[in-house]
Amino acid sequence: MTSEEAERAHLPIADAHNDLLLACMHRKERGVADPFGDDWLPGLRVGGVVFQVLPIFTEEQFVGEAALRRTLEIIALAHEIADLHRADVAIVEHGSDIDPVIDSGRIALLLALEGAEPIGSSLAMFETMSRLGVRLASLTWNRRTMLADGTAEAGTGSRLSSLGIEAVAEMERLQMVLDVSHLSDAGVQHIAEVAVAPFVATHSSCRALCRHARNLTDVQIRTVAGSGGFVGINAFGPFVSETAPTLDDFIDHIAHAARVAGDDHVGIGADFIDDLVRTVNPILGRQLLIDPDEISFIDVLKAPADFAGLSSRLVERFGVHRALRFASANMVDFFRAAVI
Repeated sequence: MTSEEAERAHLPIADAHNDLLLACMHRKERGVADPFGDDWLPGLRVGGVVFQVLPIFTEEQFVGEAALRRTLEIIALAHEIADLHRADVAIVEHGSDIDPVIDSGRIALLLALEGAEPIGSSLAMFETMSRLGVRLASLTWNRRTMLADGTAEAGTGSRLSSLGIEAVAEMERLQMVLDVSHLSDAGVQHIAEVAVAPFVATHSSCRALCRHARNLTDVQIRTVAGSGGFVGINAFGPFVSETAPTLDDFIDHIAHAARVAGDDHVGIGADFIDDLVRTVNPILGRQLLIDPDEISFIDVLKAPADFAGLSSRLVERFGVHRALRFASANMVDFFRAAVI
């Protein structure tokens, strides 16, 4: 392929992590009628996104009994978005739903929990979440839950709680995919010991290239791949480079993960925090694990529309076949098989 052909390449994109539901919720609460249509849908279209995982995150002020209510409100908003924009998007609940949605020109949306705060100590809530269309969940964000410790609590050296071990089995019974991004190192190892079904890391980069606690070691990358899962490479600047991050640095993480895990176990989990910070304006505390005043972003990869530029660089670096696998095929293949 010539450089001109690579420049024109526009790959379909699957993204394993975009907090746009939280951003839409905040805008909705401020009186915006259609924040998804105004703020997100155009960029997803420009970027060529065909499959998007939508995590539901519990903000600090809702930790505790309010977490379940807030999660239900955001799930309701997701279904409202899908109904309002049915010509452009659809929530997929089964692997067999994915191809018809994408083939029809719509974006397939998959609901996820980022952290088990809404579950609390009641594992029955996993079945409730499943009935509401949630197909992917992590046991923690950076903080501690009843099930496990997140990355910010790594100093405890803890693994999963006994309830967390039961949670893994319950998720597998429900065929809900387990996500280990944000889990402590000891927790990832514990998952590897108790999980039977494949598990994933939706938005984590490579610690070998950038020594941040949120990134995965090569051993962990192999562990995820060995389970049958994939690693979605995170584009958040401080996870990509300890200096000024670039698009090439991000692609280096994809290349490294592929060398470690194999080409079939790597995807994208962009985690566009720049958009989230500007829309939600949260108070960013120690649990983000980075000084908010020192956040650096990849200037050409800060929002879904920027995937259009990433496509050509992936093709230029890896060729069309490998670039397509990293851009979307690996992730779509995984969820097509895993979400029954």
